[in-house]
Amino acid sequence: MSAINNSQSQSANSKSAKTSGKPAKSIVILGLVVIAFSVIAVFQGATSVKLGLDLRGGTSVTLTPRATEGANVTPEAISQAVEIIRQRVNSIGVAESEVTAQGSGNNRQIVISVPGETGEEIVQLVGQTAELRFRQVLVEAAPNAVSISGDTQTVTLPNGVTPELSAKFSELDCTNQINLQGGTTESPDVAVVSCDRGGSAKFILAPAQVLGNMISEASAAIDQQGAAGWFVSLDFNGEGATKFGALTQAVTGLAAPQNQVAIVLDGLVVSAPRINEAITGGSAQITGSFNQQEASNLANVLKYGALPLAFDQGEVLQVSPTLGSDQLEAGLLAGLIGFILVFLYSLFYYKALGVVTILSLLVAAGIAYVSILLLGEWLGFTLTLAGIAGIIVAVGITADSFVVYFERLRDEVREGRSIRSAAETGWVKARRTIVVSDMVSMIAATLLYFFAVGGVRGFAFTLGLTTLIDLLVVFFFTHPLVSLMTRMKFFANGHKLSGFSQKSLGMKTRTINSDVTENSKG
Repeated sequence: MSAINNSQSQSANSKSAKTSGKPAKSIVILGLVVIAFSVIAVFQGATSVKLGLDLRGGTSVTLTPRATEGANVTPEAISQAVEIIRQRVNSIGVAESEVTAQGSGNNRQIVISVPGETGEEIVQLVGQTAELRFRQVLVEAAPNAVSISGDTQTVTLPNGVTPELSAKFSELDCTNQINLQGGTTESPDVAVVSCDRGGSAKFILAPAQVLGNMISEASAAIDQQGAAGWFVSLDFNGEGATKFGALTQAVTGLAAPQNQVAIVLDGLVVSAPRINEAITGGSAQITGSFNQQEASNLANVLKYGALPLAFDQGEVLQVSPTLGSDQLEAGLLAGLIGFILVFLYSLFYYKALGVVTILSLLVAAGIAYVSILLLGEWLGFTLTLAGIAGIIVAVGITADSFVVYFERLRDEVREGRSIRSAAETGWVKARRTIVVSDMVSMIAATLLYFFAVGGVRGFAFTLGLTTLIDLLVVFFFTHPLVSLMTRMKFFANGHKLSGFSQKSLGMKTRTINSDVTENSKG
C-alpha cells in the first residue's frame, strides 16, 4: 500500500515539476493586466467613481400630460410614454436614471430622475413629444404678420386655406415666446398654423402626408463640405418612401411657397426647404442650423418614436446629495464590516491558509474598483446604493468559492495525498462546483438586469460584474497562489498554524505525506 502511495505522489510531483512555473506566471499576467487597465484609467481621467442619483444628487422633473385633440390621457398612453422616455435616456448613455409613472386617473404624471448636474437638460430632451410630420407649405409670412398677404383688405385665399385658418394665422404671434414652446399634437389630417422654431416666420401648412412613424432609421451626420453643418439623416420604411416621393413630386414646379415642404417637429417648423425634384430614394435630411449635440439628440428622439401625449414640464427639483452621503458611508461601513468578518473567520478556521482568502478578496476589490472606473468613463455607469449592495452580496459568493476549494483540498489530504498533490487534484474537483455556482448567480443577475428597472438593475449589474471577477480571481490568483504556498515546508509538513495540522483536519493520527519525505524515499 505504501508503494502505491509513493508511486502516486511521485507521479503528481513529476507533473507538478513540469508546470512549476505556471502558477507564478498566471499571477504575474493577472497583475500586469490590472496594472495596464489602471494606467488606462488614469490617462483617461477616470480617477473617481461616478455616483448615482441617490449618492451624489441630481435632477428630478415632473411631466404632466396634456390632453389634446386626438390624444387622450389613458394608462396605456402613460405606460407607452414611460417606455419611450426610458429608451431615449438609455440611448444617450445616462446610467441609473429612473423614469416612473405616479398618480392615478386624471392625475397621472411621469417623474424623471437623472443623476448629475446635466439632468435638467436631459429631461427637457426626453420630454419632447417628437411628433414629426412633413407638410406642404401653403402660406409663409413674417412672424407677426396680421394677414396672409400683409393687406388687411385681401379676401382671396390660396387653395387649401379656409377663413378659419386665415383668422388663426392673423392671431398667431411668433415673436411671443409662449408660441415657440411646441409640444402640440394636432391631427395630421387637418391643415394647421405654425411658427418657425426660431420665431423668424409663421406658416399655414397643409395636412401631413408623411408621419414620424414611417421612419425606419435616424442618425446625425455633418456635411463634409461644411455648408449645411450638422443635420439628421432619415430613412423611411416602404410606406414612408412611397408617400414622401409622392409629396415631393406634387409640389415640384409650384410657385413659392407652395413648392416647399415643412418639416414639423412637435408643432414647430424645423425647416421648410424648397423641393426642386421628386425624392424617391426613401431618404431625407432635416437641416436647421443644428450643432452636434442637437442633431444627435434629435436623431435619438426620432429613432424611438413619438410620445403619444404632449407634456407640460412641472416641478423641477434638485436632489440633495446629503442623504446620499450618509447612505454611501453606511454602505461602505457595511462592506468593510463584511470584509473584516470574512477575514477573521478565514484566519480562525483556515489558519495561515486563510491569508489566501484575504489576498484574493483584496485583489478582487482592486479589479472591481478599476472596472467601475473604466465603465463609468466608457459607458457612463454610475454606482448607486443598490450597486454597493450587489458588491457586498458578491463578497459572500467569492468567499464561497474559496471554501469549496479549501475543503476539497483538505479532503484530498485526509485521503492520504501530499499537500502539494492535493492542491492540484482538489482544484480539478472543486472548479466545476465553483463554475456552476457562479453561473447560477450570473443567470440570476442577468434576469434581474433585463426584467427590472431603476435601482434593481444597478444591483444586478454589480452582482454580475463581481461574479465574473470572482471567476477570474479564483482561476488566475487563488489557485496559483495555493499551488505556490503548498510547496513551502511550513504547509507541506502540516505546521499547527498552517491549516493542515492533525487538529485542523480532524485527524487522530498523523497520515499526511509530505513532499520532503516522499522525495527522500524516491
